[in-house]
Amino acid sequence: MVRPDRRIWPPPGRRSWQFFLYWICYCTALGLNAALLLLDWNSWVFAGNLRFLVGVPLALLGGLLAFWGVVTIGWTNSSGVRDGFTSSGPYRFTRNPQYLGDNVFFLGLSIVANSALLWISHALLALVFIIAPLSEEVWLQEQYGEEYERYRRDTPRFL
Repeated sequence: MVRPDRRIWPPPGRRSWQFFLYWICYCTALGLNAALLLLDWNSWVFAGNLRFLVGVPLALLGGLLAFWGVVTIGWTNSSGVRDGFTSSGPYRFTRNPQYLGDNVFFLGLSIVANSALLWISHALLALVFIIAPLSEEVWLQEQYGEEYERYRRDTPRFL
């Protein structure tokens, strides 16, 4: 964010080192979180089944919101490569439905899994998903100019 000329996200193109580095880190983080979910399942303080009644709907809601965001802007835009500006679908309500959905998904998953290690990991991922839009907004302004500026003024970052 401080040095846009050296940013990793959004990457300058699909064949750039930034693109590959980002996706390697992202997939590694997801894989490690899946391992934590399995290896540290139900090792914390929420012993009852109430966690399923709270966590499963949150995880489903977050997953659906993130998926709706990807479907709306397409895989190319979602992967950080410019492919047209979109303000429809979930983007009418939030500038970052994928990040918001991912954070709600991780919250629900953390509740269900009942793992202190997963809570820590998901908190770190949530921090990344809260900071990432700050970098993206500079890039979006560069790419789409006044169209994005109007959208940014009219639509909240998260909610």
